Amino acid sequence: MLLPSTSTTLRGAAARQLGRRRLLHQQQQHASIPQPPPIAFSFDIDGALLRGEHTIPAVKNAFKMLSGDNPWNAKIPFILMTNGGGITEDLRATVLSRQLDFPIRPDQLLQAHTVLKSLTTDAPPGESRANDHVLVLGGLGDAVRTVAESYGFKNVHTPLDILAWNESIWPFHKISSAEHATTKPKEFTNIPISSIFVFHDPRNWALDIQIMCDVIRSYPNGLGGSYPARGLAIDDNGRQGNGVEKQGVQLYFCNPDLLWKARYHVPRFGQGAFKEAFQAVFKAATGSNYPSTQFGKPHKITYDYGARMLQMQSEKLYGIASNEANEPRIHERLTCAPLLPDNPESDIAGANAAKWGSFLVETGVYDPSSGQRPAHEPTEIVTDVEAAVKRGIELVVRGS
Repeated sequence: MLLPSTSTTLRGAAARQLGRRRLLHQQQQHASIPQPPPIAFSFDIDGALLRGEHTIPAVKNAFKMLSGDNPWNAKIPFILMTNGGGITEDLRATVLSRQLDFPIRPDQLLQAHTVLKSLTTDAPPGESRANDHVLVLGGLGDAVRTVAESYGFKNVHTPLDILAWNESIWPFHKISSAEHATTKPKEFTNIPISSIFVFHDPRNWALDIQIMCDVIRSYPNGLGGSYPARGLAIDDNGRQGNGVEKQGVQLYFCNPDLLWKARYHVPRFGQGAFKEAFQAVFKAATGSNYPSTQFGKPHKITYDYGARMLQMQSEKLYGIASNEANEPRIHERLTCAPLLPDNPESDIAGANAAKWGSFLVETGVYDPSSGQRPAHEPTEIVTDVEAAVKRGIELVVRGS
């Protein structure tokens, strides 16, 4: 038997040795965990990664650098950011992976309406709107219903659902058999719809505007009855025209683009034009515009959501929570994506407002030989996406 003093001494030595081993083990573990690169990228798609259906050649080397061929020998977080939409992120990621010949995950794709996840699956505890009755607009058939349900919304309705319930609500459109197959008519007299989401470009403006006005002016009641007291247009302070405080229907638009480049030789009206049309009709009927929330580039709320996506990628890749010391610096690589001369500048304005770096590439509509500078200055103008990634990395390495 050991004397008490000797036993205490040995226990102390053993404890110290165990402590040193644990510390060494922790240090070895820490050393084996790659550190996240201090940079992340956001890419537009059309004109930067793709030209029509074809991949721009510089994309291959750009993705190679993002995959580890860089000074950190580590994967660099990135997202693809677009004002397009109308389909799920899963489906678009599958299509893009095939087009780009590079695996794109759904969590790397920020479409115009992706930010709506912040109201459901990404909402703070107790603030989810998943159980609300919502009206979704845009796209073909009921594709945007599928998108909304993929985000966690459980009670999703379309204008065609409402028209199938009561065709007299808009007598100028006869539902086809193909359209009827996509509907889920309910007894809308008993369903107060609390939110309207314009996911994608609406196909039937007249029907959609009529039903939007009916939903907004009927709330908090369902459809089919008389409108509650006059003056249901709500001002920016949440007050109705008659001065009564009341929470009205929440209205969201996902894409602010007034115009977009289609096959026709001049640009076509986009969702931004639909918003203007709705507000004009609503104001003519009620005396004021209806307040709404706007998502999509160049609005800061979309860039903030993109930053969260990049941060989550970094944490998934490297298994650590980021903080101010190791948070990736986000370089937004912008392009003439919608092939419109004004949209690249608005994207750059959005990046600048969000304090992201911006690289304007020359593979879109921007023509350096014109001698004209963009209205909003990017960080730099570069030849293509490979040059943008390389230059972004150089700037971070040089500044570190």
